[in-house]
Amino acid sequence: MKKKKTSDMVTVNRKAHYDYTLGDDLTVGMSLSGLEVRAIRDHHVQLKGSFVTIRGGELWLNNLTLGADTARNIKLLATKKQIAVLEREKVAGSTIVPVKLLGGSRYIKLVIAVGKGKKKYDKRETIKKRDIERGRYA
Repeated sequence: MKKKKTSDMVTVNRKAHYDYTLGDDLTVGMSLSGLEVRAIRDHHVQLKGSFVTIRGGELWLNNLTLGADTARNIKLLATKKQIAVLEREKVAGSTIVPVKLLGGSRYIKLVIAVGKGKKKYDKRETIKKRDIERGRYA
């Protein structure tokens, strides 16, 4: 009997595209326990309000909401070269933002991106472009 293929994308941080101008993506692994994996596979997870920090040469995902639990800190798995590149860009005034959580295959991965915060007028421009694409303004 064949297993049903699940959807590859578990959740998306839609607020990240609105609040930040995002640069290149980087896919990293996550160090999770069994209960955390089950919660993610059952789609009981939210990326809203979470952010990535660099502590002691390691990447950490902060404020991940899993099920009823709140504010989990999870270690992210990346190479030293990748962490060094992210650290250089973070020094330049950028933020590391989680964009998507992938979990369709055997491993659960997190897509992160370096983003620069948008000002209020930039956010209004984003809303205007989105409305034009939808056809509200002819």
